[in-house]
Amino acid sequence: MLHLIRSKNFYLVLLLDCLFITISYLGAYLLRFEWKIAYQEWANLKSTIPYILLCKIAVFYFFGLYRGMWRYTGLIDVLRVLKATITSSALIVLVILYLYRFEGFSRSVFIIDAFLTFVFIAGVRLSMRIILYEKGFGLFPLSKNLSQLISKREGRKKRLLIIGAGDAGEKMLRELMDNPRLNYEVVGFLDDDPQKRGRNIHGVPILGDTSEIQEISQKKAVEEILIAIPSASTSQMRRIVALCEATGQTVKTTPGIGELIDGRVSFKMIRDVSYEDLLGREQVTIDTKGIGQYLKDKVVLVTGAGGSIGSQLCREVSFFGPRNLILLDRTENNLFHIEMEFRQKFSHVPITPILGDVHNRGFLEKIFFTYRPQVVFHAAAFKHVPIVELNPWEGVFNNVIGTKNVIQACAEIGAERFVMISTDKAVRPVSVMGATKRVAEIITSCYAGLPENNFNGRRFVSVRFGNVIGSEGSVIHLFKKQIERYGPVTVTHPEITRYFMTVGEATKLILQAGAFGEGGEIFILDMGTPIKIVDMARDLIRLSGFEPDVDIKIEFVGLRPGEKLHEEIITEGEGIVPSPHEKIFVLKGQNNYSLGWLNQKIEELTYFALKQDASGIKAKLKEIVPEYTPFEMSK
Repeated sequence: MLHLIRSKNFYLVLLLDCLFITISYLGAYLLRFEWKIAYQEWANLKSTIPYILLCKIAVFYFFGLYRGMWRYTGLIDVLRVLKATITSSALIVLVILYLYRFEGFSRSVFIIDAFLTFVFIAGVRLSMRIILYEKGFGLFPLSKNLSQLISKREGRKKRLLIIGAGDAGEKMLRELMDNPRLNYEVVGFLDDDPQKRGRNIHGVPILGDTSEIQEISQKKAVEEILIAIPSASTSQMRRIVALCEATGQTVKTTPGIGELIDGRVSFKMIRDVSYEDLLGREQVTIDTKGIGQYLKDKVVLVTGAGGSIGSQLCREVSFFGPRNLILLDRTENNLFHIEMEFRQKFSHVPITPILGDVHNRGFLEKIFFTYRPQVVFHAAAFKHVPIVELNPWEGVFNNVIGTKNVIQACAEIGAERFVMISTDKAVRPVSVMGATKRVAEIITSCYAGLPENNFNGRRFVSVRFGNVIGSEGSVIHLFKKQIERYGPVTVTHPEITRYFMTVGEATKLILQAGAFGEGGEIFILDMGTPIKIVDMARDLIRLSGFEPDVDIKIEFVGLRPGEKLHEEIITEGEGIVPSPHEKIFVLKGQNNYSLGWLNQKIEELTYFALKQDASGIKAKLKEIVPEYTPFEMSK
């Protein structure tokens, strides 16, 4: 209130409102009595005008009419004026009815007065909006002189065509009109809804449907195309992108539904079309209440916290208010970057960055007994199939011994939940990486089945998913770098396929598994249909503005060590059971392993790893994982 009283604009608006309220009331009498007001009516007018003013100004203030900025007046402000006018007029009528029973007063005067008040009060605000826009701040078209002035000062405007005449497209247009410095001229919209054709949005016409992109782009001399359809399906997006690319113009898009917060769209969020747009993965909804119950005010430890999955997992966990978030990573640079991010963006979350290796048992035990984490997400792993195939001992140290150390430390301190991050390459593995991750799943299952863990309600589970788009080492990053060098783009095999998911999907699945898990399960996200890698390569080449096999060649280089042609998500013998989430499956395989036997085999495996004996490692992994088919390295 104090800042309003000190504002000069407040008094200007108040004075104008008083003036127009008076004019409206007087105008109502003049219209009602055909410009001939009798003495008694003049007396009524003069005696009631102070109370009319007081009542309406008080109601206007209550409805917030003096808090808005005129330069941003919009439909919401007009509706607020309408509500305030109706409310104030209703109060006045009720008071007169109560005091005088309307004897000596004309009822129609107050109806006319309400109408005139709304027209004048809303009209003056919209008029000021128009006037202020002439200075470059509003929603309506700029005057010709001002438009020319801006064009001269900031250079020629880019001619932009917007695909999608819905809410997102309207918001883009409004922001471009509100901010001339963005230096775009919207020449029109395209939309596949036939009822929209021929109409316009803020004076900009809807020119046709998306099948006419090329024709209209040439006719209107379009220089850039913006796809503003956040809810577009995969097939729709692929079709529209292909049509846009045929024009040869730059193509950008608004964020997808899953990227938007509170429905807000901003021109700052506009970006180039990415492969994620074409993949079209639906966002996974999660039980935030259930997740919050096991994360809020808890000590949470994330291994591999600086990696793609680990870092996003830390960001997701931070929203649930942990008491302490322990960031454990063996790579100094990764740990430094995630720590700096949290210090700047999540300063309200207490964090403890720790540099160390999970296969160092003594170090790990000290960390666990010092901080006593209640929830542990184990994301630390070696995941690059060919590298681990060439260095299998390192895969054993990190993926097997590291997992055993972490889960054993969890059991010793009584951690409430342990979630181990696995991979679809653990299903009927042919690589050392896949076999070591399958052993990690078995370790988790064995510890989950211990009587003391069951009795105390400790929940140890695994999460299995496919390739993650955007993660470090993703094939997409490789393809993009090859495209930047103008090729060739290397694909291992023309028929090779992979399951793909986004980082957001992966981390949400991990969090949800922690809430659903009762112990020993393997959770799997519905990953849809496998994607051919060669098709992905062609899409990325087109998105970069080139023609596959013409501008940039695709070369087939053969399967790398440990690679399968097609990945699977379920091992033979594992049975799917229902999950509370429609997008999440639960695999409940029978655990035929005793922990004593498994520990003995891991000791033998460690012996071969210390000797760097690749053949011995593979033979021992075959003993633990019978479905493992070792990849034969060519000599």
